[in-house]
Amino acid sequence: MLYRNRTITAAMLSVAALLAVAPTDLAKAADVATVPVKANPAPDVPFFLVNDNRLTYSYQFTATDPGAYSIQPDGSINGKTAKQVYSFTHFDVWAYGTNFFNVDMLKSTHNDPASPCQPTGTLPFGVTGSCAGATEFYAIERSTFGWNEIFNTQAFKIGPLRNISFEVGVDLGTANSYYAPTTNNVVGGLQFAFDLPYKGYFNVAPLVVAGLASHKSFLQCGLFNPGTPDVTCLLDGNRRFPPTWKVETNYYMDLGFLPESIRYFAISGRVSVTGTKGDMNTLPALSGVGRFSNASKIELNSEPIRLTFDAGKAFIGPKYSHFVDLWVAYRYWQNKYGLDSNAAPGTCTVAATGASTNSCTEKSASAGVSVKF
Repeated sequence: MLYRNRTITAAMLSVAALLAVAPTDLAKAADVATVPVKANPAPDVPFFLVNDNRLTYSYQFTATDPGAYSIQPDGSINGKTAKQVYSFTHFDVWAYGTNFFNVDMLKSTHNDPASPCQPTGTLPFGVTGSCAGATEFYAIERSTFGWNEIFNTQAFKIGPLRNISFEVGVDLGTANSYYAPTTNNVVGGLQFAFDLPYKGYFNVAPLVVAGLASHKSFLQCGLFNPGTPDVTCLLDGNRRFPPTWKVETNYYMDLGFLPESIRYFAISGRVSVTGTKGDMNTLPALSGVGRFSNASKIELNSEPIRLTFDAGKAFIGPKYSHFVDLWVAYRYWQNKYGLDSNAAPGTCTVAATGASTNSCTEKSASAGVSVKF
């Protein structure tokens, strides 16, 4: 479309220039017009208008993993675990929308042990174990298709509203902990994009989430859960939650009101709210029995504030803005994975006493460094 408009404009300008020639010079102009002229080809428009790739190392000081806790000598319960996080992030803008992809590898400390240790740090049958911290992989992908671009209009740009888009994506996750959890979700819905001051943005996306499969080892038929398939256990430990709703928001804004000499800072954040999925276990023989009977709760996963320092711009120059970023953030995650942080005996609470394991709500500061390449 852009190339066609440029071609039409060039043709109109050529006609206008010809008509501006004096009548006595038309013959000369005609002769000149017959001489073949080699036109310079129009420059190719790149497929990706923005193509940003980053590697990040970060540290979460007091993260959690549901059910992973230890009893301290004084009787208190420690449900926290520090996590090292290694991330790859890709973001691009093309003619009809955007693509975002992020994959994290999270490495926990011993308080969140890898299999075969159980979450409490013991081996099966209660023998004390010594296992390395669990390793988790989690990936998220989101793609948008803008209505302004699809319909070749500016009708969806009103005031601070910049665009409305279709949005689709997937969530994938797995960990080598005793529960052997997996996440396989697809999402779809809309995104509303708004402008903020200083070239910032705020996006809000109401979505539908469909879980393709969710694995838990304690649901799997076998040594640790003998019984009748599809009655008291699942053959492969995989189950599917019914579709539910989800709202994702994120924002970014440079602190452009700061004096030019210290204009190296930006704030950003995100909030994701996921609806209930029904009972955390749907096996008929286990409905209403112990820890398997707990209804899921609304899940709040957020990083409400992140402060970023543009080290590339500060120490090398504006040409290298955001090539190296240093940042600190605060994370708050309530009812992780939909588990009721005040119930779920054996996971969020100690089955024997009802005391909280402090593992199903996460409140953690984090810090990291991101490098663009």
